[in-house]
Amino acid sequence: MFDKLAQIETRYEELTQELSSSELLSNPAAYAKAAKQHRSLGDIVEKYRRLKDIEAQLSGAFDLQQNGEDEEMRELARVEIETLQARREQTENDLKLLLVPSDPNDEKNVILEIRAGTGGDEASLFAADILRMYARYAERQRWKMEILDASESGIGGIKEAVALIEGDKVYSKLKHESGVHRVQRVPQTEASGRIHTSAITVAILPEAEEVDVKIDPKDLRIDTFCSSGPGGQSVNTTYSAVRITHLPTNVVVSMQDEKSQIKNREKAMRVLRARLQEIEEQKQHAAIASDRRSMVGSGDRSEKIRTYNFKENRVTDHRIGLTIHQLDQVMDGSLDPFINALTTHYQAEKLKEEAVAA
Repeated sequence: MFDKLAQIETRYEELTQELSSSELLSNPAAYAKAAKQHRSLGDIVEKYRRLKDIEAQLSGAFDLQQNGEDEEMRELARVEIETLQARREQTENDLKLLLVPSDPNDEKNVILEIRAGTGGDEASLFAADILRMYARYAERQRWKMEILDASESGIGGIKEAVALIEGDKVYSKLKHESGVHRVQRVPQTEASGRIHTSAITVAILPEAEEVDVKIDPKDLRIDTFCSSGPGGQSVNTTYSAVRITHLPTNVVVSMQDEKSQIKNREKAMRVLRARLQEIEEQKQHAAIASDRRSMVGSGDRSEKIRTYNFKENRVTDHRIGLTIHQLDQVMDGSLDPFINALTTHYQAEKLKEEAVAA
């Protein structure tokens, strides 16, 4: 591990010099690539240098313990050694995690898709609540969230919604949110006060750049139509809404959020690229089914990854067995306890895989 860390530190120092060169500054694309690599290595180098500093302090403490002039000095050295050894172990564990190959999509923006599943009107209301929850979380992270398309229900809920979230390392934080989210509460429409169980599906797709997904224009069928609102009423009389069908995969994306056909087409293409990239990645990983439902399930309550129980003010993530009795705060966007715990869990799983492979 230490040979690899020394090589990373050398490369980091080389990049530091390169980023100030006139040659690189005159090439924006090359500069952006080098700056991104420099940032990605920065955390590793910082931890490595901290580890080397701890090792140097340990060496001095061991020397003092063995050659100290009196018992008091030797005892102080012994206590210092225990503290430094604990810090060294923690730093080494941190470095092992940082050295695990990262997901190439971690730096990307995401396409968030939410769909009402089992539960009728209550599911659509909960879908709207979850959309707001992610909007509040995006605000806390200083990300930008834009609703690309939404199909509303007649009672203030949403049947489905598509949003773009842009910011720093969005996918790395949200990628474990995909799946069935189950709610247990008394619906607004329930007169007897009985608790109902409903479910929605959430999908987090890394946004694909044009360079990631090549789309042949001949493979697209583009239809335009008049936008319509809830209940089918006409929103405008121009053909601004766009429906794009990718013929080889039969993936269909519709967009009518903007009054401009050009803007709707641009948004539809962003969603289409993300969905096509997901399909391609599923083909490459045999463990993931080629169907989009492998990510989010069918929307059935039994496939839940997380349950939101309003009566008990409780949220439980079933994958890691974490329960938090602060549902009101979670719904207001306080998702870090779950996101951090899930990240730690899956990083530990990766470390086990790396150890087995080694």
